[in-house]
Amino acid sequence: MAELQQKSSEIKHSVNSAPAVMMALSEMSQRRPGYAEKLATTVLTKAPQIVSSLEEFTQTLNAKAGLKPEGATGENQ
Repeated sequence: MAELQQKSSEIKHSVNSAPAVMMALSEMSQRRPGYAEKLATTVLTKAPQIVSSLEEFTQTLNAKAGLKPEGATGENQ
């Protein structure tokens, strides 16, 4: 349980800080167009990392809870 709490805390930090950085870069790029490339790079890097972290956390949580992954029920959808 402590491992899940730690992972949850890390993900919460990532989810909260990445959009804040993106917002700041967005505002800066309006004033200084040179920041637009840095904003694009940040978005393209951070967004997939957050999604991946959330997916990993969900898999770990489901495994600890004894739940099957989505789509693994053996039934046709």
